[in-house]
Amino acid sequence: MDALFTATSEALSLLVSGDAALWEIVGISFKVSSTAILLACPIALVLAFILAYFSFPGRRLLLSVFNTLLAFPAVVIGLLVYLLLSNQGPLGDWKLLFTQSAMVIAQFLLSFPILIAMSHSAFQAADQRAWETSRTLGNSVLKTFLLIVNEVKFGLFAAVLAGFGRIIAEVGASMMVGGNILHYTRNIPTAIALQTSKGEFAQGIALGIVLILLAFILNVLLQYFQGKGRLA
Repeated sequence: MDALFTATSEALSLLVSGDAALWEIVGISFKVSSTAILLACPIALVLAFILAYFSFPGRRLLLSVFNTLLAFPAVVIGLLVYLLLSNQGPLGDWKLLFTQSAMVIAQFLLSFPILIAMSHSAFQAADQRAWETSRTLGNSVLKTFLLIVNEVKFGLFAAVLAGFGRIIAEVGASMMVGGNILHYTRNIPTAIALQTSKGEFAQGIALGIVLILLAFILNVLLQYFQGKGRLA
């Protein structure tokens, strides 16, 4: 009990004092995860819109694939990216393994199915006649798309928050493709795993507190946007 109290006190001290090593790890986490979610959002948004408003062969199969990918463990995605980027893999010449770019790719793949599923649900919640009405009035495809996006924006914000929450806290894929390299690919979850394995709990607890606060903030925002979406 004394050891836990001491480690917690040291953790709070690290947070309050602005420990450079601690906040560098936090910064790497936010940089990688923000890049991944920003890259995934436009593609997922357009694809979810197409799946919601257009009929084409294989549409239901594609939806089933994305729904299945929601349950894929992060470590499996990490293994897939590792095999693709390793020296023996098809993308080995890119020399991306154990870099932040490799972590971005893995987190992109992890967040993509969530963005698709939740964005698709948001688009389906909108009036399905909006597309035909807007096009009948002579609006361009892009303008019609933007009008519908504005109508369901709170549901889309919720999708982005859920996707970001999924990737900022995952450890398996980041550890496999990033290598947990100090000052470069060591993010919050991999640092917690490392410090715990070494029996040095103060930094791990401090980073855990950051993740808990982030999870709380994301959940509050998620509830807010979901509520707004229902009101809309």
